[in-house]
Amino acid sequence: MRLIRGAEVAEVMNSWMRNELAGLEGESPKLAIVRVGENPDDVSYERGAVKRMEKIGLRCECDTFPGDISDEKFREAFAKINADEDVTGILLLRPLPPQIDENAVIREISPEKDLDGISPVNMAKLYMGDDTCFAPCTAEAVIEVLDYAGVRLQGKNAVVIGRSLVVGKPLAQLLMQRNATVTVVHTRTADPEKICAQADIVIAAAGKARLVDASYIKPGAVVIDVGIHFDPETQKLCGDVNLESLGDLPSAATPVPGGVGSVTTSVLASHLIRAAKQSGKMKME
Repeated sequence: MRLIRGAEVAEVMNSWMRNELAGLEGESPKLAIVRVGENPDDVSYERGAVKRMEKIGLRCECDTFPGDISDEKFREAFAKINADEDVTGILLLRPLPPQIDENAVIREISPEKDLDGISPVNMAKLYMGDDTCFAPCTAEAVIEVLDYAGVRLQGKNAVVIGRSLVVGKPLAQLLMQRNATVTVVHTRTADPEKICAQADIVIAAAGKARLVDASYIKPGAVVIDVGIHFDPETQKLCGDVNLESLGDLPSAATPVPGGVGSVTTSVLASHLIRAAKQSGKMKME
């Protein structure tokens, strides 16, 4: 079984982006990361995103707000970030605290700056196959991993486990755009093991630790694990896939940690560069 390391995928992307910026005239595109509260997962992702932007040569600002900020004050501050001409792209870390109307904020974010594809406009463009859209970064990271590994999607049977708007649904669309035949398995699916065991590609985004074992995988399948969890027994991170149980069944698989998650911030950076190009802000010498 070949392990597809996310760091290798990210480095290929980072090299391309550094070359893109080599002839840049003036300041580089700027990312605004908006975080409310001190959720450890959000803080960790923010830290990783900042490091990635700095490594590539992109500007980044972190707009952090207290967890008890009122809806009115947050939306007022967010509107200023949204309207700031120096901000090329925005990453809004979610979920927001319950006192904030998250749906209203999502509707207000500028589609041209919405790098994680959460606005209704970007969602609609994704389903229309409009290549000016921004798809959710994690969903697109899966495609980057498959491309790097040389996995041909056209005509293949792919199963996505999970139907969230963050990964499952947008990823199904991205796979169909590559002419894969896609089945989405979820909590109400009858006999999910049987469905997955017929797939050429299994992508686990269920949000349940070690859900996928050998009964889900046919010999030679490619297994992509999007999940990440902390296992209190082992005191280590694990994914939605029980990788050890698969043995030599898959032809290739991603580990956790060190798989898809390592690619997500590089996708975010690539979206920032694309946003700058589409807005006409990125001028080359």
